[in-house]
Amino acid sequence: MTSPRPRSPRPTKDDLLSARGLPVPDLIASGLKVLFCGINPGLYSGAVGHHFARPGNRFWTTLFRAGFTDRLIAPSDERQLLRFGYGITNIVNFATGQARELSPQALQTGAAVLRTKVAEFRPRVLAVLGIDAYRKAFGRPGARVGRQAEGIDGAELWVLPNPSGINASYQMEDLVRVFSELRMRAENL
Repeated sequence: MTSPRPRSPRPTKDDLLSARGLPVPDLIASGLKVLFCGINPGLYSGAVGHHFARPGNRFWTTLFRAGFTDRLIAPSDERQLLRFGYGITNIVNFATGQARELSPQALQTGAAVLRTKVAEFRPRVLAVLGIDAYRKAFGRPGARVGRQAEGIDGAELWVLPNPSGINASYQMEDLVRVFSELRMRAENL
């Protein structure tokens, strides 16, 4: 059973707790330049119904600074991303407090669903955001950040760092650099 989304822009503690297990709708269309793929929605995103919505998540700032968009887009305005040729989905589409709550089976099942989406919508590039989740979901323990040798159903495959604010391994400049590499490649496909 799902609960309604909060009416205020900032969810309460109860809203966050009620968001566990809620999906966030895909932002997807046929023929995208890049389909960004998160691990799964966090509780904040589940509560408000928008991708990468938690304050402190660096996704939207990184997209802007890497040149994907001409301005900083708010999570609540995420549909505008489609006009730039980009979309968002997740490996697993239900909210948890942390991605580590996901079982290997949930990630592998999500990878199979993701393959189906890529086959249906045919993005030029699939960009999975989270190296550890990618390794587990797709059975690629040696994968590294960047363009992968294999694609998925005709889409070039990139694995990029998770833009979560708790991912201290990648500072903003590092995120902007690897996202910029992807943008330049996607523009030339």
